[in-house]
Amino acid sequence: MNTAKRLIGTLALLALFGGALFFALRSNDETRRVAQEQAAIASAEPLRGFITVEMEPLFKDERVVKALAGARLPVQVARVGSRDMATKVGAADQPDFFIASGVVAANMIADAARKAGKTATQTSPFHTPLVVASWEPVAKILAANGLARPMAPKVYGLDMEKLTQAMLAKQRWRDLKDSGDYAVSRSVLVSTTDIRRSNSAAMYLALTSAALNGDVVSDRTAGQKYATQLAELFKRQGFQENYVNGAFDDYLAIGMGKTPLAFIYESQMLSQAQKGGGIKPEMVLMYPQPTIVNKLVLVTLSERAKQLAELLVANKTLQAVALEHGFRTGDTAAFAAAAQKAGLAVDVNMNQVIDPPGFDLMFEMIDIVSREMNQ
Repeated sequence: MNTAKRLIGTLALLALFGGALFFALRSNDETRRVAQEQAAIASAEPLRGFITVEMEPLFKDERVVKALAGARLPVQVARVGSRDMATKVGAADQPDFFIASGVVAANMIADAARKAGKTATQTSPFHTPLVVASWEPVAKILAANGLARPMAPKVYGLDMEKLTQAMLAKQRWRDLKDSGDYAVSRSVLVSTTDIRRSNSAAMYLALTSAALNGDVVSDRTAGQKYATQLAELFKRQGFQENYVNGAFDDYLAIGMGKTPLAFIYESQMLSQAQKGGGIKPEMVLMYPQPTIVNKLVLVTLSERAKQLAELLVANKTLQAVALEHGFRTGDTAAFAAAAQKAGLAVDVNMNQVIDPPGFDLMFEMIDIVSREMNQ
């Protein structure tokens, strides 16, 4: 009996020892696997990219940094104006990818890549419409004069044809009907960025030229005529910021007296609202009728950069973070929920959207306005 007990005890001890050994070995394997994975992540060569100013906060977000590192696609990004990106193709500091603001700038990069004998692919993981940030008293004046119409509380539709004609006619705010809340002597103008540097200003040219033409400009003669005509809307503004963030900062900080109408990206307003500060009760969004939806276009020049493009489109974490930074994704319901939670009134389902003119024509129109501005 004692012998049997000793045998059972011995077997029990062996079983315990074996179990402990098994778990120790498994723990060591797991530790080794984690260490190897961390080493692989740490040793992954960063992708180099040039991005626009509006994408900078997204790529600095710790959640984005962590997600890209975990996918072994860490990035090193530098801010470059969309209009300047094409000049970097084939240069000594050529990156693996660009994120350009708008299809015009993206097509310029792709065209430069083609001429340099390089293969470029384009993906648009995020987008945002161009809007006019304004103020309730200003919006009501425009509505009283048939230049705008209320669509919902704090959301207005802006008649681009009538507004463009009013601006070209050099109408002043004080001369408009029911202008008592903003009866100032300054001209009715939309504040934009510098068209020589900024994509948003180029899209303003696209919208105002479509307003004069009755549709998107597709004829070179018409494009030249309208660009020459519309150049004064840029010249009469005076100093213009190079980047849309500067114009938006003036809108937020200085207010209606400095910036009654600011041409911005919707994403800027939503991002600010989600931060929980800076959006005043009298601020409103005005959606040009029609407007342009600005695509943030990822142009890749390497195979690993293509993997980044796929990740930005498919990864739920990255899509959710982009939404927190104000960008629209393919999930309209999620966008509507984010705007509602932030307390910002937006036009969720935009029914009037156009594209800018073709690449070559748009570039020529920008060049005409730029030359006029330099005179």
